[in-house]
Amino acid sequence: MDGVYYIKKTMNMTSFDVCAKIRKKFNEKSVGHTGTLDPNAEGLLIVLLGKACKCLPYCEHSKKEYVATIQLGIKTDTGDIWGKTIEEKEVISFDQNQLNEVLNSFLGPQTQIPPMVSAIKVNGKKLYEYHREGKEVEVKPRNIVIDEIECLSNDHEIKIRAVVSSGTYIRVLCEDIAKKLGTVGSMSSLVRTKIGNVSLADALVLDDLTGDNIHDIEDVINPIYPRIEVDCVKEVMQGKRIKLDCEEEIVILTHNQKVLAAYEKEGNEYRSKRGLW
Repeated sequence: MDGVYYIKKTMNMTSFDVCAKIRKKFNEKSVGHTGTLDPNAEGLLIVLLGKACKCLPYCEHSKKEYVATIQLGIKTDTGDIWGKTIEEKEVISFDQNQLNEVLNSFLGPQTQIPPMVSAIKVNGKKLYEYHREGKEVEVKPRNIVIDEIECLSNDHEIKIRAVVSSGTYIRVLCEDIAKKLGTVGSMSSLVRTKIGNVSLADALVLDDLTGDNIHDIEDVINPIYPRIEVDCVKEVMQGKRIKLDCEEEIVILTHNQKVLAAYEKEGNEYRSKRGLW
């Protein structure tokens, strides 16, 4: 089976668990996802099957939309309410205008230090492994972009919606928002509502998956890669160099709107980078 499923992941499941269940359900060895969701998070998970897994490098790094809640007054060692409380602080009164001003201050390009519970590797070891051992290591900040952020509600907890670049940690954003409000805070819920052009409303729970509701890979390839319709199908399938009237470094070649291959610019020609059929 080749294609893509839009999964509505529930709490207390890892992204690996989801892939394992799909692998077993459809007896498919090649299964992968475009971006992990923590066990305590819910929402959209895009899973690729079969030959669609060839496209995985070109489906990652899409913008993502999240809805999260922030519990003010407590700070934990994981940045969410499921961690160990390490600090409690009074919540200073603020109005909606002050909150909006704080949220708007996060718009645009910036740097963010990944949390110690992330899977980013430092010296060949994942940060969460250091965290489990009680060790601290220096973590370099990463470049991120927050395109949109707004308050959805402010009743006991702050509920926000944010559209962010790939690699943005919402738990860190929640902590930083609390800090700018003069207190501490931890993420108390997280739902991923969109990846690229795919919405959570399009997703299904695992039990509802069938061979009839699988999607084509074309829908989830990152739009940063221009698509070029070609007729030289045979040459592309054979991995031959071709000339294209464009300047982009990497392009996705299609025929009749179906993905064929990723090609990379080299001199005045393009060479095959990966077959995607």
